[in-house]
Amino acid sequence: MKLRKGSRRAVGFRFGIVAAKFNAQVTSRLLHACVETLTVQGVPQENVMVVRVPGAFEIPLVARTMAKSGRFDAVICLGAVIRGDTPHFEYICAEVSRGVGQAAVDTDVPIIFGVLTTETVAQAVERADTKKFNRGGEAAKSAIEMVMVMRKIQGGR
Repeated sequence: MKLRKGSRRAVGFRFGIVAAKFNAQVTSRLLHACVETLTVQGVPQENVMVVRVPGAFEIPLVARTMAKSGRFDAVICLGAVIRGDTPHFEYICAEVSRGVGQAAVDTDVPIIFGVLTTETVAQAVERADTKKFNRGGEAAKSAIEMVMVMRKIQGGR
C-alpha cells in the first residue's frame, strides 16, 4: 500500500481566497495569516486572488465560481459565524459547510473550510490570534497540502 502525503511548499501554485467581511475583527486576522502563510511557502502575490463577500452565507457561491474558473489550484474559505440569541447560527453554519463541501465535490478542486463557528466572540478572536493557532494560516497549509495530494493522485500534473 502506498501512502500519499502532500508537501507544504507551494511554489507555482495559484490560490483563490474567499473572505467574509462580517465579523471583520476576526476575518481580517484570518485573511492576513492565510496570505502570510502562502507567501512564506513560496506563493507569489500575483498567484493569490482575494475576494471579500458580505458574510459567510455568500462564501459557497463565490468559492464554487472560483473553483470552476480553472484559474486556481485550491480555494480557501474564511469567515466567522458566532452564536447569537436566535437559531440563525445553526442555519448559516449548516448551509455554509454544506455549500463549501458541495462546491469541492462538484468541481474536483480543493476548497478549504476556514470558517470559524464559535459560541462567543472571545472564542473567535482566540482562533484568529496569530500568536496562537490562527485558523487562517492553518487553512493555507491545508490548501497547499491538498493541492499536492490531488496532483499526486492525478499523476503528477
